Amino acid sequence: MKKLLSQIVSAGLGLWLATLLPIGIVARAYPDSNFFGFPLTAQWEIFLVLGIVLGLLNYFLKPLLKTIALPLEIITLGLFTIVINMALLWLLDLMFDELYIPIYLPLLYITLIIWGFNLIIQKLLIRNEN
Repeated sequence: MKKLLSQIVSAGLGLWLATLLPIGIVARAYPDSNFFGFPLTAQWEIFLVLGIVLGLLNYFLKPLLKTIALPLEIITLGLFTIVINMALLWLLDLMFDELYIPIYLPLLYITLIIWGFNLIIQKLLIRNEN
């Protein structure tokens, strides 16, 4: 449960920080934006929904993709995980019109930002589980 919570929080904070930096990532609320019938009118609601969806994708879909890409993970010594994370962010961009992430460098930057937030939050939430 703590890992899922850390995935959601780091995704939301990473997306928020990435939109503040001048790298071309845009998240905006449209007048007709909704999520399963709930209207999304404020910017923080967009980040909350995007963070929840990306956190759930990272929690459930990422282990499956890492298992499928295990030979590439071994060959690249784990660096293929960055490509998997970039693919999940690109999938989130395709799912939501409110989010725009340009391909290549901005996608890599936001992946590294979210990875850094996730590392810090997991160190804070999951201290000693012995």
